[in-house]
This record gives sequence, structure tokens and C-alpha cells, in this order.
Amino acid sequence: MEKRILGLDPGLATLGFGVILCKPPDCLAVANLPAAKRPVKTAPEVATLLDFGVIQTSAKTEMGERLRTIYDDLHTLLDQWEPDLVAIEKLFFYRMGNTILVAQARGIMVLVLAQHGIPYVEFTPAQIKQGLTGMGNADKSEVQQAVARELNLDYIPKPDDAADALAVALTAWYGQ
Repeated sequence: MEKRILGLDPGLATLGFGVILCKPPDCLAVANLPAAKRPVKTAPEVATLLDFGVIQTSAKTEMGERLRTIYDDLHTLLDQWEPDLVAIEKLFFYRMGNTILVAQARGIMVLVLAQHGIPYVEFTPAQIKQGLTGMGNADKSEVQQAVARELNLDYIPKPDDAADALAVALTAWYGQ
């Protein structure tokens, strides 16, 4: 059964998103093989890139307007891609002022998901790194290379926030 997963990398100035489609192997092709040639195990699911990018708001814009931009753009994304699941990177506390701003944007994200009735899961940065590279302390370039490899891309998705969102989506896929 196909599953669309939307990954989100929370941010107020830049909120990354990435959409992947996960589908089982070509079961029909396997079923058409003679019994003696059918594999004992089926091939793993395949993830395909559908879209990625960022929602941006300017620091020069009033806070309410910035949050409304995120609210409106997330509604548009959800209407366009109709994900079955959303995966969100958990907040990482490093500067209190920045964390509060990101938490406000995250609140908007959760509200929009509730309005659409879409379930979501959350992962810490260490869980995402572990899920994609096998190491919870992997650096950003290792995670980005894993994203490109898992999605069979010959490039690293840019900007970094979008690549991070795809990493979150892939982590959710692996956890299914």
C-alpha cells in the first residue's frame, strides 16, 4: 500500500518540507514469476521524491503575519499532497530566544495538522541521524548524502532545511 509522508523541519524564518511516496515492491511482477523463481523475501519498499522546498518569512514582517504565512502555506501543502503521515523534527534547545520563535511556528504546524486530521510523529535530531546513517552523531553532510542515496538522487537537495525535512520523512518511513 502506498504511503505519502510529509517531513517538516520547523523554523520561523525558514521551514523546510519534503514529500516522499513509499510503495511496496512490484508485487505483480513477482506474482507472475514461476513459483520456483519467486524470491523467498520480497524486496524492500521504495521511496520516491515527490517535492521539497521551504516556507520562508522575513524578519522584517510582523510576527502575526509570519505565522499566518506558515499557516496558509501549510494548508496549501497539505491540500496539494494529501499526506498519510507527517513527520516533524523535535525542537532542539540551543538559544532560548530562537527556540521560543520556532516553538510558535511549530504550534501553527500542529494546529494545521489537527485541522486536517493528519497524524504526525516526531523525531529528535539524534534519532534522524541514527535512522539514516546508523550513527546518532553523524554530521550534516553524512545525513544529506544518505538522503540523496535513499531517494536515488544524483544531487543533494537544497536548501539544507529542505534536505533536513526529507531526512525526517525518511526516518518516519523506516519506523513504519
